[in-house]
Order: sequence, then structure tokens, then C-alpha cells
Amino acid sequence: MITLRLQQIRVPPGQRIWLEAISWHEFEAIVEELGEHRGTRIAYSKGTLEIGSPLPEHEKAKVVISDLLKILLDELDMLWESLGSTTFRREEIAAGIEPDDCFYIQHQATMVGKDRIDLAVDPPPDLAIEIDVTSTTALQAYAALQLPELWRYHNRTLQIFILRDDTYVLSPGSPTFPHIPVVEGVTQFVEMSRTAGTAPALRAFRQWVREHIQS
Repeated sequence: MITLRLQQIRVPPGQRIWLEAISWHEFEAIVEELGEHRGTRIAYSKGTLEIGSPLPEHEKAKVVISDLLKILLDELDMLWESLGSTTFRREEIAAGIEPDDCFYIQHQATMVGKDRIDLAVDPPPDLAIEIDVTSTTALQAYAALQLPELWRYHNRTLQIFILRDDTYVLSPGSPTFPHIPVVEGVTQFVEMSRTAGTAPALRAFRQWVREHIQS
């Protein structure tokens, strides 16, 4: 049998590889070997490990959408804690995932001051952001962890998925922000950031949110 180290495997930007029949302990060893400071993202569910390498446009969309969400929370005077691309995992359900960004909103107070997360006792994030998720591995991992709301940016459009009966269903809006047309707004201002620049888009989005709150 030939043994390869993960450092010998190169995942080109925009590509993904899948490893099958990976045990939980092998998954944890792989996460440890890959380390925290890397450019890849992982998802693990029921023995399948996915390793993906994002494109530069992926990173920009991630940052802009995260900033838009923070503006929305700020204008609505909602508290939040972000854990970025933290690796969330639970051995008993054989699932692990690294979102592009994630937020505790309803459970914000519970997470203040926590340096380590144990999903056996701590709640999962209330909302996660993923850019161009096309893999069933990632969605299965999120569902296994019982993450209630997933924002997916795909083909320059925001999609919102809500967990119902352990399955994600597409929703026309966000239950976290029921009175704001989030899909329309985020899609519009991410596109504006591509054509007019990030700072003007963020300022315009803040004004857009204020107008919707007032109306």
C-alpha cells in the first residue's frame, strides 16, 4: 500500500477532491495535519471528506456578504458573535464543517467569552455563509450539525436555506430578518461591490437597510 502525506496533494483554486471511507479518527488527524493556517476548506460527513480550494472571487464575495450581514445586524440593533471559519465537528454524528463565516445571533449571549466550542454541549451557529456550495457533503454536514439557517451565494445570487426535519429547504427570505428582503438586498449590493467598489456598496446597503426599517 502506498501512503501519501497531505502536503503532497495539491488542490488547484476552484477545485475539490473527495476522500472516501475516512474514519473519524483519520478525519481528526487530517485536520491536525492540514493545520489552521491554510487556504483550503473541508467538509466531512459519514466517511466522506471533501477538501476544496477557493478562488479569489470566492474570498471577496465572502468578505462582502459578511460585512453586509454585520451592517444589517447593526442597523437592527441585534447583538452577534462571529466565529469565522472555525472547524465545527461532532464525533457521535460523524460530521465536521468549516463555513466561510458563521454567526451566533439568537445564541449570542451564550457564546460571549468562549474560546473553545464543544457542539456536544454548545449550540451550533445560528447562521452560516457559504460561497458557491455545490457539494452534498457540505450540506449533509451542516444538516447533521443542526445549523438552522444557511446563506449560499451561487451564480451571483443569494439563496437562503432553512433546516426542516433534518433537510434544507430553499426559503424566499430569512427568518432572522423577516421584514427585510435579504435575498434581493444582498444580491444587489454584492454585485454593486463588483462594479462600483466595496466601500460605496457597503454605504449604499446601510442606507437601503435604514429605508426598509423606516418603511
